[in-house]
Amino acid sequence: MGRVGVLLLNLGGPEQLEDVRPFLFNLFSDPEIIRLPVPWLQKPLAWMISSSRAKQSQENYSQIGGGSPLRRITEEQAQALKESLGQKGQDVELYIGMRYWYPFTEEAIARIKRDGIDELVVLPLYPQFSISTSGSSFRLLEKLWEEDPSLERIRYTVIPSWYARPGYVKAMAELIANELDQLPDPSQGHIFFSAHGVPVSYVEEAGDPYQREIEHCVDLIVQALGRPNQHTLAYQSRVGPVEWLQPYTEDAIKELAESGVKALVVVPISFVSEHIETLQEIDIEYREIAEESGIETFRRVPALNTHPGFIDDMANMVIDALESPRRLFSDVVHPEKKFKMYPQERSAWGLTPVAEVWNGRLAMLGFFALLIELVSGHGPLHLVGLL
Repeated sequence: MGRVGVLLLNLGGPEQLEDVRPFLFNLFSDPEIIRLPVPWLQKPLAWMISSSRAKQSQENYSQIGGGSPLRRITEEQAQALKESLGQKGQDVELYIGMRYWYPFTEEAIARIKRDGIDELVVLPLYPQFSISTSGSSFRLLEKLWEEDPSLERIRYTVIPSWYARPGYVKAMAELIANELDQLPDPSQGHIFFSAHGVPVSYVEEAGDPYQREIEHCVDLIVQALGRPNQHTLAYQSRVGPVEWLQPYTEDAIKELAESGVKALVVVPISFVSEHIETLQEIDIEYREIAEESGIETFRRVPALNTHPGFIDDMANMVIDALESPRRLFSDVVHPEKKFKMYPQERSAWGLTPVAEVWNGRLAMLGFFALLIELVSGHGPLHLVGLL
């Protein structure tokens, strides 16, 4: 088999406050995040959004210690996975490729080439597939392979999604059970699954399987949990003026409070690592909404991080991938079914849901303000001193 490597894919996040603005620029420069009918506007819009949102974003990161823990946790996951694979008789090298911050995916591929890896498993740290998360990274990797003929010697396989893995489902059920058991009456805790949202157009027009996979994932976890508790699935982190999957997390919390729910156990269903959207959005923003709405007990299930059962299942996943038929980037990004990454019927200017995105209501306003500036040379950005 030769030298074997595993490439873990993740979003990335600013590690210190001065990283926030360039991180946001990288994020919004990705056409998977904002779809524009005029490609040359991508960079100017990314600059404008990152400039206008940097201060608020820095304040949010200040609330969780001044930076994202995502890189550190991902490195801990990689080390734990390497050790678990070693115990199973697999000698592998682990690599981390972040989409929007260091270590970038391009850096990881350069290291893989330098180390002479012959066999590579590409494993996104997103349990459910979405065109805006795993899909964006797969498209980048496909581009890198097309531009560098020397990569053709590497035999690789892709794991598109893995939310139905028994070890993952069991680990999530265990974490939920632990939080329920901290309640005076565990049977009265309402289990609240909060997943990242996506614009409805991504599901209905682009064929994104994300909603279907999230719903199936929740069903599997509830079944494995085997508790009588009621549960709700909602979607967080929506941005922009387009319609997103509903119910929205903040609205669902208020409705549950109005219905008499007093104890809420929140499950960050689409995240396997602690980051801004668990530590700040859920733990601070949604907790405040819950308490103001009358929820008396608010508990949040921790992210998996290096949960032993989760790591063991990831190791088994890698072994299974090495022993199974290969899956190429083209199989995932351009499947045979009518799965359109970029719907052409009408433009979708909404933002896709990617981790580390919050308070994005200014994005679309900024786009139109930028258009005014470009056309007339005058406008709201001049008035506030941004141009």
